Amino acid sequence: MVLSDAYAVVWHDLECGCYSADLPLWRELAMRAATETEAQPLLDIGAGTGRVALDLATRGHDVTALDLEEQLLSALRERAATAETPVETACADARTFALSRRDFAVCLAPMQTIQLLGGAAGRIAFLRQAHAHLRPGGLLACAIVTEIEPFDCAAGDSGPSAEAAEVDGRRYISRAVSVQVADSSISIERERSIRGDVPAGQATDERNIVELDRLSAAQLRREGHEAGFVSAGTRSIPATQEHVGSEVVLLRA
Repeated sequence: MVLSDAYAVVWHDLECGCYSADLPLWRELAMRAATETEAQPLLDIGAGTGRVALDLATRGHDVTALDLEEQLLSALRERAATAETPVETACADARTFALSRRDFAVCLAPMQTIQLLGGAAGRIAFLRQAHAHLRPGGLLACAIVTEIEPFDCAAGDSGPSAEAAEVDGRRYISRAVSVQVADSSISIERERSIRGDVPAGQATDERNIVELDRLSAAQLRREGHEAGFVSAGTRSIPATQEHVGSEVVLLRA
């Protein structure tokens, strides 16, 4: 069993869970959708363990969290129960999901989720599903990374510092060691390791590679128009010391 299978929740929390630079924008969009008397339904795509969904739900918003990984959603539900904060969950592929609810006021796709869908065909499939689940005039907001500096620690580049966490007596370490930028993709490679009491026969080190599609805001707007959306502008999320900045493309159903 590879590390990513056995400890999916830990790696997700370590590599994604501490990111907060985008939260003010999602809060703003959720507040704009709310009425004076009640919150409006929101859909979080690629919700993971609930970084965005729980943040919005604790502020009184009606949130449905969708993700492909049931392990991550299970952790989200446990955290929501502990916080006594209701969050609906749906385990489904973003390209093919079909929920009973079709009146969402806002659909969010944070942290480059839309760049993980396997090219234009996958993105358009998702955009059509998102459009079908939004009420007329509903808003889709997709975060994308358009500018990223390549590096390779094997070639002598320093790269970012490792991220580490202590969980149940084990130390988990994740470090990005390479970013390769090609014409149509961005490849991000990480070294993961566990130090401490690991069951016999279980791996303690692995390399994890994430492939993002290269995507511009203009291209995403064109694909959105093909799926029935109209452009509603673009917002920016600033870079932090640990994370690159991103653009957020807004599309109106």
